[in-house]
Amino acid sequence: MAFLDIAPASRGHTLVVPREHAPDVWAISEATHAHVAGMVHRVSALVKAALAPDGVNIVHSTGEAAWQEVFHFHTHVVPRWHGDDLRLMWSSQPAPDQELEQTLELVAAAK
Repeated sequence: MAFLDIAPASRGHTLVVPREHAPDVWAISEATHAHVAGMVHRVSALVKAALAPDGVNIVHSTGEAAWQEVFHFHTHVVPRWHGDDLRLMWSSQPAPDQELEQTLELVAAAK
């Protein structure tokens, strides 16, 4: 299901949530996650048609370290406009090549 956030980061900020409970991305089934992703796509298209934003952020957080506050899987669809006052939650500084290569190796080995 999808509904407007009661404390929106921007006009049209929408939450997409599965009916089936899962606390986070690590616990949600692949099928349910795929359904949520499809709904995020639909909601994003509706927000674009209705509000004509310049862009959109799709955001999910898993775990307290990632700022998860509500422990039911959900995805934020946040319309964005040039000049709005929202800020990035990550660094815009590129990582060193060696760090990227090492991380890729670790992830590839975890398959």
